Amino acid sequence: MTWSHPRGYDPMVASARLWQEKTGVSIEWDKRSLQDFESFPVEELARQYDMIVIDHPHVGQITAENCLAPLDVEGREDERKALAEGSVGASYPSYNYNGRQWAFPLDAASQVMVYRQDLLASAPDDWESLIGLAREGRVLLPLRAPHSLMTFYTLAANTGTPCRNDGPGPLIGEADGIAVYEMLAELASLVPADNFAMDPIAVLEALAAPGSKAVLSPYIYGYVNYAMDGFRPHRLTFTDIPALGDNGPCGSALGGTGIAVSAFSQNRQAAIDYAYWVAGGAVQSGLYPEAGGQPGHDAGWADDAVNAKTHDFYRNTRKTLETAYLRPRHNGYMRFQAEASEALNEALRDGATPHATIGRINRLFEESF
Repeated sequence: MTWSHPRGYDPMVASARLWQEKTGVSIEWDKRSLQDFESFPVEELARQYDMIVIDHPHVGQITAENCLAPLDVEGREDERKALAEGSVGASYPSYNYNGRQWAFPLDAASQVMVYRQDLLASAPDDWESLIGLAREGRVLLPLRAPHSLMTFYTLAANTGTPCRNDGPGPLIGEADGIAVYEMLAELASLVPADNFAMDPIAVLEALAAPGSKAVLSPYIYGYVNYAMDGFRPHRLTFTDIPALGDNGPCGSALGGTGIAVSAFSQNRQAAIDYAYWVAGGAVQSGLYPEAGGQPGHDAGWADDAVNAKTHDFYRNTRKTLETAYLRPRHNGYMRFQAEASEALNEALRDGATPHATIGRINRLFEESF
């Protein structure tokens, strides 16, 4: 089971076809919506499918539920070392939890900036320039849960006050949280109200459409397909997020996907073999991006041909990826992410006080443990 977008589905189908030619093993991939991917219980999927494409914040929950098979099997240490060395930023270690490796990165992503180069000469590199564009009605921001919270994470870390991701306690200090919330609230107040119903795909579709007044989204998960000629009426250009602190484009909320194997699978060994292969450098720099995928391995990100086809999507966003913020991953986090995102959106829409909003989010975080 993977997620329903050409970036998530097409490379899996293409890789399955080649894997069958190589091994005789047949794999059929199903797909589910992005919203479902971000929230549906992994355990239920693990009882239905041999392999699942997951998001790294699920690892605490799946470890507690014992629904995935660890991939750090004996005898394949050299292969795992190569996968770890090929990690783009924290993509590989993001799937390591309680000393075991629960998935291999297929796809590396974080929030980056995207703009219409045919309508905007250069992307803004500071908050004032960004807000100026937003006041002109030229900015979109995906605010559908959980993406408002992802932008909160990104702003917090980029300005030098990252949210907690290593254990119980408040998610963020009150004063720091209020400062971040006020930035997010200012930006959210200047984008169209329908952005609260838009995920990254919806925003990218709107930006790439003919007649778009909007020219930029500053905090959005990168989708390489939109950087390719001919994918949509207008090609989009991706670049690093604005550097609001002193450490460059750091702190963007890490995303991406990993391939995991069900603990209930009757075909565990065959599934593990395929997982090692499809996450490896050869596939990730060849078949995977050729089929429209967004690699999770350095071999794909550094490849000249892959970058040429995507107008340097990978090189232009790599600084952001390499210094991305790793979300909390404890058992209980996924419920917090859903509840905190809704609380944040409620506050942004209703004009709740920053003090009350940060207090509520911090309480939800502490309760998640």
